[in-house]
Amino acid sequence: MTMLSSLDLIRRVPLFSMLNDTQATSVAEAVIKRRFSRGEVIVEQGKKSNALFILLSGRARVVTADARGREVILATLYPGDHIGEMSLIDNEPHSATVRAEVQTDVLMLGRVEFARCLPENPSMAYAVMRNLVQRLRNADRKIESLALLDVYGRVARALLEFAAEGGADNMLIREKVSRQDIAKMVGASREMVSRVMKDLEERGFIETQEGGHLLIKDRLHTLG
Repeated sequence: MTMLSSLDLIRRVPLFSMLNDTQATSVAEAVIKRRFSRGEVIVEQGKKSNALFILLSGRARVVTADARGREVILATLYPGDHIGEMSLIDNEPHSATVRAEVQTDVLMLGRVEFARCLPENPSMAYAVMRNLVQRLRNADRKIESLALLDVYGRVARALLEFAAEGGADNMLIREKVSRQDIAKMVGASREMVSRVMKDLEERGFIETQEGGHLLIKDRLHTLG
């Protein structure tokens, strides 16, 4: 990767958007671009990677697993999202595994460079803190969902999180979402999720369209 292309990539990353020319050049000299294949682990739960990872393209899934290998999906990451800062800040192992869901390109910024950038640029430090706060809020919502909602409510909330705006009153999930993935998000069996999804469709809360797109009716909010 040339210096010019590195700097160009840095300028496109929201986390680095407030860096001045000198700071951006310094970061561009330090970052490494890496491509992960579908299914490849970017960071692994219980281990340290000593780097900040910023997604440039693709999509990644954040999961945690118990000793028996049972997984829970915590989040999905998209271009512009970054991971690894918690481990860099407290020097502890990663609390979750991040796995590429499709071919994914990332920028890697090492621990030393990351530690140097934060005090030099308050805007970047604020962006990191804002991201951490957002993760905490998402964790609070997931805990609330698991504690207070039944399976119907948890599935409804998961579908709403997947959905993109599709009109004034409806939303559309354009990507195909497997029943197994939803089950891992809501803490239920695949069979139970399949039954709930079938019932939601029969009751008019959701509608499967051509191409596998899933139309989410506005009234689904009443369940989640």
